[in-house]
Amino acid sequence: MALSETDTASGNQNSFVYVVAGLAALNGLLFGFDTGVISGAMLYIKDTFDITVLFGQSIHPSLVEGVIVSGAMVGAIVGAALGGRLADRIGRRRLILTGAVVFFIGSLIMAIAPTTEVLIVGRILDGVGVGFASVVGPLYISEIAPPKIRGSLVALNQLTITSGILIAYIVNYAFSSGGEWRWMLGLGMVPAAILFVGMLFMPESPRWLYEHGDEETARDVLSRIRTEGQIDAELREITETIQSETGGLRDLFQPWIVPMLVVGSGLAIFQQVTGINAVMYYAPRILESTGFGDTNSILATVAIGVVNVIMTAVAVALIDRTGRRPLLLTGLAGMTATLGIAGLVYYLPGLSGGLGVLATGSLMLYVAFFAIGLGPAFWLLISEIYPMEVRGIAMGVVTVLNWAANLLISLTFLRLVDVIGQSGTFWLYGILSLVALVFCYRLVPETKGRSLEEIEADLRNTSIGADPSETDPTDAVQTDD
Repeated sequence: MALSETDTASGNQNSFVYVVAGLAALNGLLFGFDTGVISGAMLYIKDTFDITVLFGQSIHPSLVEGVIVSGAMVGAIVGAALGGRLADRIGRRRLILTGAVVFFIGSLIMAIAPTTEVLIVGRILDGVGVGFASVVGPLYISEIAPPKIRGSLVALNQLTITSGILIAYIVNYAFSSGGEWRWMLGLGMVPAAILFVGMLFMPESPRWLYEHGDEETARDVLSRIRTEGQIDAELREITETIQSETGGLRDLFQPWIVPMLVVGSGLAIFQQVTGINAVMYYAPRILESTGFGDTNSILATVAIGVVNVIMTAVAVALIDRTGRRPLLLTGLAGMTATLGIAGLVYYLPGLSGGLGVLATGSLMLYVAFFAIGLGPAFWLLISEIYPMEVRGIAMGVVTVLNWAANLLISLTFLRLVDVIGQSGTFWLYGILSLVALVFCYRLVPETKGRSLEEIEADLRNTSIGADPSETDPTDAVQTDD
C-alpha cells in the first residue's frame, strides 16, 4: 500500500528527530569515555609519576589516586552547577558546543601533562565539559522529542554513556601492552570534535527559542520534527506554561514543585551511592583481587562494558512500552540481590577459580540491572518532571547532587575497602540499593506517553487544594494506557 503524503512527511520528521537526538546523545559519549578511560590509565600513571607526593606534600598513594580519579567529578560539579543556568541563558545548543570545546582542551592537557598536578587540571577541565554535557544532553533531547518516543530518545543519552565506557575500556586494552596512558586519555579529543562539528548543523531547542521570543525560528524547527497540527498545539501548551511561571531559583521551592525536587534529588544521590561508579572507576583494581593481571583485568572490564551497553539498549527499547517505574524497580531489586551475592563471594577465602568467576559474574549482573533501571531512568525522569521555565535550573541542581555523590564514592571507595573490606563495601552499597528501591516505589511518578506540558499541568492540578498527606505523587502523572 502506498504511503500518503502525511505518512511520508511524518517519516521524514521522525528521521530528522533521530539524527538530532543521536548527535545530542554524543554528550553522553563524552561522559562515558571519561568515566571508563581513567580506570585503565590509572594502572600506568603511577609508573610515570610519583603518586606519593602532591603539590610538594607527602600523601598516601591511595588518596592521590582518588584525587586524580575524582578531579573530573570536581569539574563536573562546577559544570553542572553552571550548566543549568547557562542552558537557560545562552541556549541548549550553544552550551553543547561549549562543553565539547572544554572537554577537548581537557583531554589535550591530560595527554601532554608533565606532572601529576597538571594531569589533575586536565581532569578538572574534562569534568567541567562532562558536567555541561550531563545537564544539557538529556534536556535538549527531551525538548526535541515527540512524547511517544521521548523516553527511548532520552535514554539514547544513557546508551551513549555506556557505549563511551565500553569504547574507553577497549582503548585501555589496546594501549595496555605498552602502558600508553597518554594515548588513552588523549583520544577523548575525538568524540569531542565529532560532537562539536555535528552540533554546528543542528537546531536550537524550539521550546527555548519560543520562550525567548523567537516564535518564527521555533515554528521552523518544529516544522521539521512535528506535523502541522502538532505545531500549534505544542506552541499553545508552551505559551500557557510560560505565562504561569517566573523561573527563578526560589521557584524550585514552590509547594507543587518540591515533591519532584525531592524525587530528582533522591534519584541523583541513589544513582551514585549504590556504587556503580566505584565499579566503573576501579573495575581493574577490583578484578585484580580475583587473580587477573593488569592486562587481563582490563580485558575483563571490556566484558562488563559489553553487558552494560547491551542492557542499556534493552532499556531503550522497553522504556516507552513498559514505563519508567517497572524498569527502575526491577533494576534496583536486581542490584540489591547481586551486591549481596558479590559481598558474600568476596567474604569467602580464596577468590581464584570458581569463586573468581562468580565474583566477576555477580559484578556483571549488578551492572546489567543498573543499566536497565537506575542508569537511564534517572536522566530521563529529571528531563521530564520539571516545568520548562526552571527545567534547566532544576536539572542543574539535581545533576550537581549527582556529581557530588559521584565524588564521594570515587574518593571513599579505596578507603572503604581498606577499612571494611570489599565484602563490607558491597554489602553497604546493597543496603543503599534497598533503601533506593523503597524510595522509588513510594515517590517516583510514571511519565510514560505524556507531553512535558501535560506532566506539568497534572502536577499543578494535583497540588491545588490537595492534602499533602493524602496525595500519592505517583498518581500525578500516571499514564492511562
